[in-house]
Amino acid sequence: MKFFIDTANLAQIKEAQDLGVLDGVTTNPSLMAKEGISGDENVINHYKAICEIVDGDVSAEVISTDYENMIKEGEALAALDAKIVVKIPMIKDGVKAIKYFSQKGIKTNCTLVFSAGQALLAAKAGATYVSPFVGRLDDISVDGLGLIEEIRLIYDNYGFTTQILAASVRHSAHLLGCAKIGADVMTGPLSVITALLKHPLTDSGLAQFLADHAKAAGK
Repeated sequence: MKFFIDTANLAQIKEAQDLGVLDGVTTNPSLMAKEGISGDENVINHYKAICEIVDGDVSAEVISTDYENMIKEGEALAALDAKIVVKIPMIKDGVKAIKYFSQKGIKTNCTLVFSAGQALLAAKAGATYVSPFVGRLDDISVDGLGLIEEIRLIYDNYGFTTQILAASVRHSAHLLGCAKIGADVMTGPLSVITALLKHPLTDSGLAQFLADHAKAAGK
């Protein structure tokens, strides 16, 4: 399972990269705005800075919602770095754009996916990744992990190569649930990844080891 971090914060991206388990980054306009990044030139430079930190794919989202401008934006983003994955919304023109990019050999991430039918369309169009939003479905009392399971079944039935990128992962239970189902990728905040480090028996066991060592050394 690949671990992506869902942020535009360079310090957090570097921390995840330094941990040694980071496989990529996802961003969106909201995350850029959260970091105070605005204006085309600043956004482009920020994507370049992210690509300098990470070794894996970096999803960069288009702002346009019509086919022609999505193509124009997507090609410009893809030209920035070979790591860039063009993030496209699950709308009619978005599906058309994904097909165009797939034929051009440009990687895509179909975002804002909330149903198995949408995921099927994205795979048919040739998306590199499909991003079903687990947490946002849970927010409206719909089983987000259930959607991941449905998509996994459909993709396996027909041998689709589109990778399931579980998005809006809010906590470690989401992450582990996606891993059990067989999601190819998860993306979430740094806190979700670092939460996997923690267990009270690890803490108490280490404390005991150190105490025993100190006691023995003091003899």
